[in-house]
Amino acid sequence: MNAMDRRLTPANGRVAAARLKGLVESDRFTEGEARRIGADLADLRDAPGGRRERQLLHGETVTVYEETGGWAFAEAARDGYVGYLRADALAAPAEATHFVCVPASHLYTAPDIRRPEAMGLSLGARLRIVSGHGAFHETDTGLFVPRVHIRPLNRPFSDPATVAQLFFGAPYLWGGNSIRGIDCSGLVQAAHLACGIACPGDSDLQEAALGAPLPEEEPLRRGDLVFWKGHVAIAVDGETLIHANAHHMAVAYESADAAARRIAGQGGGPVTSRRRRA
Repeated sequence: MNAMDRRLTPANGRVAAARLKGLVESDRFTEGEARRIGADLADLRDAPGGRRERQLLHGETVTVYEETGGWAFAEAARDGYVGYLRADALAAPAEATHFVCVPASHLYTAPDIRRPEAMGLSLGARLRIVSGHGAFHETDTGLFVPRVHIRPLNRPFSDPATVAQLFFGAPYLWGGNSIRGIDCSGLVQAAHLACGIACPGDSDLQEAALGAPLPEEEPLRRGDLVFWKGHVAIAVDGETLIHANAHHMAVAYESADAAARRIAGQGGGPVTSRRRRA
């Protein structure tokens, strides 16, 4: 990764992370303030009110370097991605203990399925659990989540392809990171993070960081990644990929050969690499 990549460089001219002193020009350098996402989902934008580049899930941690005009300039803990969040999406920091391990769940106002839900959650959302109430666990915010929908952070999944398959049918959304809408790199990131594997947020960064190149003659294996310029897919077997794509406008299965032909035919170019974790 390029340390001066705008997406990964917490500096906007007015303020910058203290670690960048001497590397970038800024009016002020600061260590920032730890916060977490208190909303169900928060868009990370390239400017206040600008284009969504990624999304952060409930409970994820950020470092806030500046708040002004209702927007926070922040850096995501999960991957170092930098951008602007609505300040009202933020809450006080707390160390998460569990994550949502199903495609979607709810937080409830009481440990009772008949009570109103307070918030929807996507796979990967993080929670701090403080006590158990039968079929529910209570979070530090006083809300309740079904016990079967979460697992401890120290018990991640083991197979990214399995996690990706949990998103099958989710609608395609540029910059999306949740079951409500997700893009190709969002799917790959969600699948790897749920397995405790560090993963950048965009496909070009993922191509540089994940796995090792596969020789052209090597057959695909479950969990392999296939990259195009601006796109990525995960192999579920030697012939089939799962990927979030604008052709299907959803997370869909497609044969690797058919995907390569279609993407090339639509002007997306050839496969740029295939990569496999050791």
